[in-house]
Amino acid sequence: MKTISNKKIWVPMVVFLLILAVWEMSVRIAEIPLYILPAPSKICCALISERSMLFMHGMVTLKETVIGLIIATVFGVILAIIMDKYELFRTAVYPILVVSQTVPVIVLAPILIIYLGFGMAPKILIVILMCFFPIVINFADGMKHVDINQVNLARLFGAGSLKIYCMVKIPAAASSLFSGLRVAATYSITGAVVGEWLSSNSGLGYYMLRVKNGFMLDKVFACVVVIVLLSLLMNGCVKLLQYFLMPHLRKN
Repeated sequence: MKTISNKKIWVPMVVFLLILAVWEMSVRIAEIPLYILPAPSKICCALISERSMLFMHGMVTLKETVIGLIIATVFGVILAIIMDKYELFRTAVYPILVVSQTVPVIVLAPILIIYLGFGMAPKILIVILMCFFPIVINFADGMKHVDINQVNLARLFGAGSLKIYCMVKIPAAASSLFSGLRVAATYSITGAVVGEWLSSNSGLGYYMLRVKNGFMLDKVFACVVVIVLLSLLMNGCVKLLQYFLMPHLRKN
């Protein structure tokens, strides 16, 4: 088991380092200009030199992301429970949720800015729109596939709808909820950045556009690295929350 775990860690790491080495050598040998493709070493230097700016803008993006994800989770859980409780409501709403995902968020963003202005509100709403769907669908499907014998047993002991959801359905579907949350958390940073691209005076999206217009691609790539790290951080926070709230899955 330890050998398998070590392979899962070291093999991707070695491949990643090889890609960086080939990238570095290719840029140096071909003498590719910085404004076309920066070398990984230049990106690392940009990360260090711009660390204060990246941290400041990163905190703005992270704030928008966390608020949006929390709101999406609350409303997603409520809607999923209602969909599970009322089959007619599920039949009516489910197709609408699916169709809503065919509309690119970047198309809706300018409309949201017209109605909500240039503050944090449109960015938070974009995060909510990107995170809402996986949370609702995964949690609703998880509750739908709960063992009916467990539900009937709870009813046999006199449990009402509220107790059935609190004691049976929600705990049984919690793993599905966290699966949706992990997907949502990964995409949440992207939602905030998209909103910042269109209207903002702070945040990683704003910073990326500013340095891109100056053809400072090393700083653009440094910003991308920070966005990736924040996405992994959000995903890791969800996994950590699941670890503490669902101790029976720790062995997995």
